[in-house]
Amino acid sequence: MERQSIPFTTKAEFLQHLSSCITRAEHKLTMFDPDFAIWELGSSATDALLRHFLRAGGHLQLVAHDGHGVERDAPRFLRLIKDYGHLVEVRRSSQQLRQLTDSFCIADDRDIVRRFHADHFRGEAVFDGPEDTQTSADRFITIWLESTPGLFANSTGL
Repeated sequence: MERQSIPFTTKAEFLQHLSSCITRAEHKLTMFDPDFAIWELGSSATDALLRHFLRAGGHLQLVAHDGHGVERDAPRFLRLIKDYGHLVEVRRSSQQLRQLTDSFCIADDRDIVRRFHADHFRGEAVFDGPEDTQTSADRFITIWLESTPGLFANSTGL
């Protein structure tokens, strides 16, 4: 497949591309967002996509500044973490990283959906563009290493 870069400006477009990114993932999903508030991680559609990915042996890593919204509003996602705890790692970013305001999902270091600022929907989806994922993938490694386990500690005991 040839590289596709698709700009978007609405929540509906973001969620559509995010679903495509998750659907295309085979081995690894890495996600970063300040709070995942608009990601609809608790929806039945996202739950089904993530469960399919994890049943096939995929691995999910997630980092957020604040997980309270997900803890409160996404019980399906909390069950998913419990059911697939061996394949899902969640972390809370350190205080030094709280100024980061972008948001992204990377699938298999090949596909990315990114919003340039978490307060806005403007962003881009790139499919089959491993070179387009590299900067965000490198940033994710740094964010991951400077984060601590326990994103959803109050609800799951992680």
